[in-house]
Amino acid sequence: MIKRDDMTFPADEYERRINELRARIAERHLDAVVISDPENIMYLTDYQTTSYSFFQALVVPLEKEPFMITRALEESNVIARTWVDLTRPYPDTGDAMQMLVDALKEFGLANKRIGYERNSNFFPAYHQDVIHTTLKDGKLLDCFGIVEEGRICKSAVEIALMKKAALATEAGMAAGIAACRAGATENEVGAAISAGMFNAGGETPAVMPYVTSGPRTMIGHATWEGRVIQDNEHVFLEVGGCYRRYHTAMMRTVILGDLTDSMHIAQETMKRALDAVHSMVQPGMTVSDVDNLVRNIISDNPVGARLITRSGYSIGIAFPPSWDEGYIVSLKQGESTVLKEGMTFHLIPWMWGVDGDKTCGISDTIHITDEGCESFFSMERDFTVKPSENGIAAIAAPQTASCVDLSTARNSTTPSKKTAKKITAKEVDNASAS
Repeated sequence: MIKRDDMTFPADEYERRINELRARIAERHLDAVVISDPENIMYLTDYQTTSYSFFQALVVPLEKEPFMITRALEESNVIARTWVDLTRPYPDTGDAMQMLVDALKEFGLANKRIGYERNSNFFPAYHQDVIHTTLKDGKLLDCFGIVEEGRICKSAVEIALMKKAALATEAGMAAGIAACRAGATENEVGAAISAGMFNAGGETPAVMPYVTSGPRTMIGHATWEGRVIQDNEHVFLEVGGCYRRYHTAMMRTVILGDLTDSMHIAQETMKRALDAVHSMVQPGMTVSDVDNLVRNIISDNPVGARLITRSGYSIGIAFPPSWDEGYIVSLKQGESTVLKEGMTFHLIPWMWGVDGDKTCGISDTIHITDEGCESFFSMERDFTVKPSENGIAAIAAPQTASCVDLSTARNSTTPSKKTAKKITAKEVDNASAS
């Protein structure tokens, strides 16, 4: 392992991750593992590239030095970014699987028990078939999840880095809220969000922001398509800020016009669900417990809305096409995974189908602490309401999000009078001047 001080985390953080992985390798009675998932490779080495459609793998023996198989061009990322000293690159005209087999033979692993990530999106069945037919003297065994066991709980330095991602998330969301006005296009809002994230130090996210308005909010995972936002409509925004491939995400809603009774009920219902999470969630609960807590609150509404998805998912390292770690653990019914300190989740108590034709959202990214949970954000949760005249735009003022006690959560079951961030022309001028 090369000792260097210019990686995302200190060298001892990567040493810990490799040592813990080797302990799990030994527990599974393996001699080495072939790691091909881009997020797992980065977690272990700090390696990243956008060219992960070409086969790449980190081979970690139980005792010997790890080595990487990469496309020749991508070897530069190994050299520039990682602690890995041994690489075996293959040319674009070469055979990646043959290079992997040759390297396993070279390092004395061809007749050993080799674990590989059978369900990796970037180790396709065709390549797996080649390995099984070529590496005849070894024993190939599925080791899915062996790295994720370490990734699921973030260390203190990972939590600190995700707070930087959260700054980009909030900056992008604030810029997007400011850009929402009648006559603007969804594309213009998306551009404002992107500029806000990147100007705040954010980096290319695994997914670009979701921006939908009016009836298009009912389309799952749709984003901007040039639609002109109309007066007396609402805009649904979901932003995932990224820093060093770590993500945080949030949903917010903008009302152009008056806040209707139905949308106010939706707002208060989602806030009540998030308050309950911050009040009650702690280590030792199961993810199913959390899902039931959120789902029961969201489902008890008089406006026809539903929570049609899981209520949240693990979030952290991500490459396109998704910013979530939900395949590791999701907040959904029937899951028995127990919450532990360091787990991080994007909570999504969003409401699909308010009055049958509107979707709105307020979400939060949290980390589990030793006694409860904390948000990565300080931005106000209320819908931003902008008067319909003149298509005024402004930035929502931040408000500290904090955990509430049980009595507060219980007393918040009845919606209060209509509360939402209303924007004045003076605030717009001040925001523009700044």
